[in-house]
Amino acid sequence: MSIQSLGVGSGLDLEGLVTQLLQAESEPKTAALDAREESVEAEISAIGQLKSKLEDFQDSLDDLRSETNLKGREPTINNPSSDIEPFTAEASNSALEGDYQITVTQLASGSRIETADAVDGGFSSTADSVLSTGTGSLTFKIDATSDAFTIDLSAGDTLEDLRNAINDSDDNFGVTASIIATGTVDGGAKLVFTSDVTGDGNDLVIVNDNDIAELDRLSTTNSLETIDYLSPVSSAQNSKATIDGIDVESDSDKFENVIENVSFTVSELSELAADGVTYQASKLSIGFDTEQVKENIQAFVDNYNALKSEIDILTNYGESDLEEDGALAGDSLVRGIQTGLANILFSSVDSSDLGTIYQIGIEYTDDGELEISSTDNIGFGSGEDRLSDALDDNFDEIAALFTDEENGIAVRLYDFVEEYTNYSGLLKTREDTAKDQREQIYDDRETLELRLASTEQILRDKYLNLDQTVASLNSTSSALLATLG
Repeated sequence: MSIQSLGVGSGLDLEGLVTQLLQAESEPKTAALDAREESVEAEISAIGQLKSKLEDFQDSLDDLRSETNLKGREPTINNPSSDIEPFTAEASNSALEGDYQITVTQLASGSRIETADAVDGGFSSTADSVLSTGTGSLTFKIDATSDAFTIDLSAGDTLEDLRNAINDSDDNFGVTASIIATGTVDGGAKLVFTSDVTGDGNDLVIVNDNDIAELDRLSTTNSLETIDYLSPVSSAQNSKATIDGIDVESDSDKFENVIENVSFTVSELSELAADGVTYQASKLSIGFDTEQVKENIQAFVDNYNALKSEIDILTNYGESDLEEDGALAGDSLVRGIQTGLANILFSSVDSSDLGTIYQIGIEYTDDGELEISSTDNIGFGSGEDRLSDALDDNFDEIAALFTDEENGIAVRLYDFVEEYTNYSGLLKTREDTAKDQREQIYDDRETLELRLASTEQILRDKYLNLDQTVASLNSTSSALLATLG
């Protein structure tokens, strides 16, 4: 039914009357829905902010619940001068503290093979054919390993073709072929094979698979490996070093566990002394990685304080009518988080001689935040002093304090926070409930709009009849007055 303009016939302000009645009906209900929606939106936003801060705190806990980040050893190297740095070092968490005098006297290398000079049966140029008729193949391998690949050759293939085929082979395990043009008639062009497989006994072997005479000049041996042709110009060799005067070797540039739980990688020979013969030692010191542990502990304190600050904002009660309460003021879920964190933070860990995190300098401020204090307020030393003492005297006990599988502070805090932050956790459940409430508000708005439209139509029908009745009476009255006049 169409909405008609009211009051035209009667001259009464029926349109205004309908508008006022609809406003009286809709305004309190709309205001209530707006208030509900504002509250729910604020709750959803607050839950998101809380979850984000909890996840940041959880990240710092993840670093602290791993022994790797709390029991690290820090290798320090002092070289005779800054010009030469013979090696770098790594140490596992179980490495013992100690100092070692190390010299690097030889670097690991692979073997190198060259073809003969042109005058001795080699090649005069890169365009020389390596095979004049038929087909053949060369197999490149290292006897001490399973590494091998084969290059097939056909009549007319040049020295340059062979070089390219070697370098482009998908199965190449580390052989590089290059051509050196000597610039002399006698020298000609030399094909050089370099292997990156290091270590004594790992010389490159090139097998003339078909025993073709022309390919002997590119091979180290025949198909049965009973005849020698080319010999390495330089053989593969080990790295060599001395540790506190003891000779050690490795088939690569990395020495592993020659010092227990320590590895070092050599890159250049040690610096020579003034006599030009004696190698000068570098000092390798293995100590505790205290700086990394301090950084992890400080990150833990900072992220806890950031979480507390966010919770304070979200749960704040306004001190006046002009100051609104936080979106989660008085919320039982947040109180549960606060209580749970507090119960775990300063609980005792029997598996660590330190007992509690107070012994590594962490304490509460008057505002309920965590800090590592720089002043001694209660006679037990400052937080910085206690942390320094723990790092010096009980380094590995710090790890036990945080990482014990059952009682470790970081382990328990991480698991506690996980109950709230995981995909099916308490915060997700709470967020889903709030979103369902928001959807219900949308539905309630639609219902209200339909109800108001129906009410408007009823009012218009009602006052249209009144308008028409009054108009009819006015018309009759005018007619009677005209007759009497």
